[in-house]
Amino acid sequence: MKLLIDTHVLLWWLADDVRIGDESRDVLADPRNDVLYSVVSLWEIVVKTRIGKLRADIGTVSRALMESGFLRLDIAVPHLESLVALPSHHRDPFDHLLLAQAIAEKAIFLSDDGKVGAYPVQVMHCSD
Repeated sequence: MKLLIDTHVLLWWLADDVRIGDESRDVLADPRNDVLYSVVSLWEIVVKTRIGKLRADIGTVSRALMESGFLRLDIAVPHLESLVALPSHHRDPFDHLLLAQAIAEKAIFLSDDGKVGAYPVQVMHCSD
């Protein structure tokens, strides 16, 4: 299985947050699955840290993600091509690019955001 995790899922995973359900924990921990995290999420964390909405050290986050065995996904032209065709059901530019990446990568988008279901992407909700 190939998954792209939403930014909040990434943060919840690192914090061992109970909002990630047992099924999602099993999927994330299974070494047979390709779990991707996007540089877009790292960018979102930095932006939210700078404006005071979040407290996080990007170096620590990045190292923890590498140690978890997750794979970093950089932004590529196919992601931007997918973004151009994506409808704008809500106003979050980070979510838009993450969704476009999931579509272009043919990955399941792991999120707890109820708005992502309006997009043409396969979604797995992280809470049980």
